[in-house]
Amino acid sequence: MIFLTSFAAFASFVFLATPASSKVCPAPDTPFVQEYRIPSPTAGEAPREDVRAIAVDTADNVWVATGDGIRVLVKGTWQNPLINEEPGPAFCALADKKGNTWLGAWNGLYCGNKEGKAEHVAGIDAPISAIAVSVGTVIAMGPDGKWEWDGTSWRHSLGNLPQDVRAATFDSEDTLWLATGHGLFRLKGDTVIAEYHNEDEIRTGDLYGVACAPDGRIWSSGLGGMDVYEHGKRVQCYSPNEGLPSFETRHLTFDTQGRLWIATPIGAVRFDGRNWALRHSQRWIPSDDVRQIAFDSQGRAWIATAKGISVIATKTMTLAEKAAHYLAACLERHVRPPYLVEKCLLRVPGDLSTWYPRDDDNDGQYTAMYLAMEAFRYAATRDPQAKENARKAYDALEFLQRVTGTNGFVARTVVPVDWPQVNDANRTFTPQEYAEEHVRDPRWKKVEKRWRPSADGKWLWKGDTSSDEITGHFYGYLMYYDLVADEAERERVRAHVRRVMDYIIEGDFALRDLDDTPTRWAVWTPDVLLHDPDWRAERPGNCAEILSFLNATHHITGDPKYREISLRLAKEYGFADIVRRPKPTALSERTHIDAELLALVFPALIQYETDPELRAKYLEGLDFWMNILRDECSPFYGFVYGALGDKDFRMTDCISFLRTTPLDLVEWTVDNTKRDDVRLVRYPEPDSIQTDRLLTADERGIIRWDNNPYVAVQGADGIVESSGVFWLLPYWMGRYYGFILPPSQ
Repeated sequence: MIFLTSFAAFASFVFLATPASSKVCPAPDTPFVQEYRIPSPTAGEAPREDVRAIAVDTADNVWVATGDGIRVLVKGTWQNPLINEEPGPAFCALADKKGNTWLGAWNGLYCGNKEGKAEHVAGIDAPISAIAVSVGTVIAMGPDGKWEWDGTSWRHSLGNLPQDVRAATFDSEDTLWLATGHGLFRLKGDTVIAEYHNEDEIRTGDLYGVACAPDGRIWSSGLGGMDVYEHGKRVQCYSPNEGLPSFETRHLTFDTQGRLWIATPIGAVRFDGRNWALRHSQRWIPSDDVRQIAFDSQGRAWIATAKGISVIATKTMTLAEKAAHYLAACLERHVRPPYLVEKCLLRVPGDLSTWYPRDDDNDGQYTAMYLAMEAFRYAATRDPQAKENARKAYDALEFLQRVTGTNGFVARTVVPVDWPQVNDANRTFTPQEYAEEHVRDPRWKKVEKRWRPSADGKWLWKGDTSSDEITGHFYGYLMYYDLVADEAERERVRAHVRRVMDYIIEGDFALRDLDDTPTRWAVWTPDVLLHDPDWRAERPGNCAEILSFLNATHHITGDPKYREISLRLAKEYGFADIVRRPKPTALSERTHIDAELLALVFPALIQYETDPELRAKYLEGLDFWMNILRDECSPFYGFVYGALGDKDFRMTDCISFLRTTPLDLVEWTVDNTKRDDVRLVRYPEPDSIQTDRLLTADERGIIRWDNNPYVAVQGADGIVESSGVFWLLPYWMGRYYGFILPPSQ
């Protein structure tokens, strides 16, 4: 059974739900490994273009071969170790265990030392494209042959080998393996003892990488995938059919844990023998065109790309520590007067120091979800700061109503009157423009005056408020009332909720703007929902919304009139039967907006329904909703469902999402259309290209729960940062309901 950690301490609270699932064991908050990208606060001019190879020596100096020569990072400063040399392209780099770093360039071989100095190896003046090191032996190869160090001198030989040697490695038997453009070769001295060309022994002859694994097996890579050899025989091959994300594989290397890292043109791929991971987009690397990967003494991955270098590190943390990280970022950059919480913008992509606030149509809804997050945090921990933050957020929601100067209309958002630029500024429409929009969408509402000044002249508030906003508001009201408010505050909530609900009821179950007509989306009028074919897609969701609002209002105020209205809509108008299938399933009508809104609707709809027949229908609707969304492994949807139902919601996968979500919440554009391990489809929603399977959170863009997680290209080019509420709300919900245990338990 689930352990409800908050029950004993908060028995005096009115609980939204008691976890009922006997199929879910609570998840202990055990430490896990969190990956993250380290910014590069280095001095000197870091290589930013055409980095071909990278190596880290025993002193943790980082050596790179670039299209413009060789550079080295010594104690945090980039240097040119070849000041007196003529510049030119470099091709390969390899660090040995003695502290030397060998680098192949256009004009020969170079040897770098632990002080960051490099010298040209005398006698080798031809281009070097591949290097291998064994005990007492160094091999350098290029289109003009092979050079071998025997301990005292370099010996040059030509041999009967392809000229395009791209990588080389020694195996445990001290034989040399060469990856070439014309197959894989195995040498003992100057003698070729094996060649691999045929399809039954190699996937492709066009090779780019070869490496010896810790277990002694040889891995080769090229166009088509990878092959694995043991005692000279192929024992395994990998392609996208086996989960490899890229058809083209380049340089191979193994990290300190024995995991394989693969440089590909679509990112850095890691393989632990069972699971594949792709690190791509500017969240992780400056370019998806990865050339080589190396590791320092701390196990950090240094990744060379076409547009510079990235460092990916790991640290051990708990979900509670991750929550603290996100909350700090949220409070620092995502709260703006009068305590609205949403995304922020960045003047320089990815540079958090350049952030500035923005206004958004959904400021009210997402501030309400932030309020709920802090309410759950307070109920789970009794942290007074959480209570104070929740109170401020509730004040902001009330303000969105009071600022309109009406009896109950709620603004979408509000900004100070000197706000530099608002979204959807006031404008006029010509008859031609109106006709264009009216034909495109007959339900489109011409709103020329979206922004209005407040009575005191200090604010601009935005009208045409949507059903999304009202749904979010009622969710926030309920959470604040049940989990945070004292009796005096509850009386204030009662008055406010009554005011908003009465306004909707008196408007014929619609939110009427100052023009006395319903806003574009906030319509719950029975005659419209039941009989207007243009509202067919919104019918089930909006029926669920108005019933939820009424249940919440009745619970908060205790006024029986709201119960009477709710029963009339549910039974006489048949809304309850409609809610049994609350989410449209027709391909053209499916959105994730309605999925998120239903998650906000179900708590009041189900928890405060006392009629057994109606509750059974609403629970049927809950099951219907979850059956559509279960494979998305959303902890938000899952924990809502788990708190109200008694069935599995893929708890393990929900926890996995919380753990794999990146620490970096910048909305970098993540493009998964170039992957070869997924199919691109037009499902579950037809309006965008999607992947045929759900990718892990660290391989797709940062999204809110109203976004489709299957969309193949997600992000905003690094100029937006998420508030983190999409993660914090389900985490603290999970803590409150006992799905996630505190770190000490």
